[in-house]
Amino acid sequence: MSNPIKLYHFPKSGHAHRALLMLSLLKLQPEVIFVDLAKGEQKKPEFLALNPFGQVPVIDDNGTVIGDSNAILVYLAKTYGQGRWLPQDAAGEARVQRWLSIAAGPVAFGPAAARLITVFGAGFNADEVIGRAHNLLKVLDAELGKTPFLTGSEPSIADVANYSYIAHAPEGNVSLEAYPNVRAWLARIEALDGFVAMPRTAVGLQAEA
Repeated sequence: MSNPIKLYHFPKSGHAHRALLMLSLLKLQPEVIFVDLAKGEQKKPEFLALNPFGQVPVIDDNGTVIGDSNAILVYLAKTYGQGRWLPQDAAGEARVQRWLSIAAGPVAFGPAAARLITVFGAGFNADEVIGRAHNLLKVLDAELGKTPFLTGSEPSIADVANYSYIAHAPEGNVSLEAYPNVRAWLARIEALDGFVAMPRTAVGLQAEA
């Protein structure tokens, strides 16, 4: 019998939450290993041996070590998802890849960056990153007016990749009030069997989230 998957995790990290959420949706029970980013544990040699970039999350699936949250989602879907979370056809996989790129680009440099200012004291320009966040949310709301999930009628790893920082955008002073389709999509993800939430931080527009 194999050992449980090890997940190197930090609770306030949306990237780490992606991995934790995917594991839970797949009914996998990982061994969660807390990495204290505040103390710089991610830069210690033993962690850098797992991920030379010094970032969470990382998983260790009985010797298969993978860093980067989107890469972890792909691995988990292909290994344990039984074809549900990542389409097998080229066009379907391309639709998912589009949203993984958005998670790594516009989401990271918009709502995620805005949250980094308020939660971690990052030195970004608040007006700039909040503006980026709203530009993204306008497109996202229009897209979600066409389909219930990002790539169609069923959830995929595209939804998991984008959920965490969009759901917590109000913590970075990015209001979701003007985006009803986005809010409905968040609710659909939160209703999925196995959903686990990321802890909320009492900053920004917390009362709205």
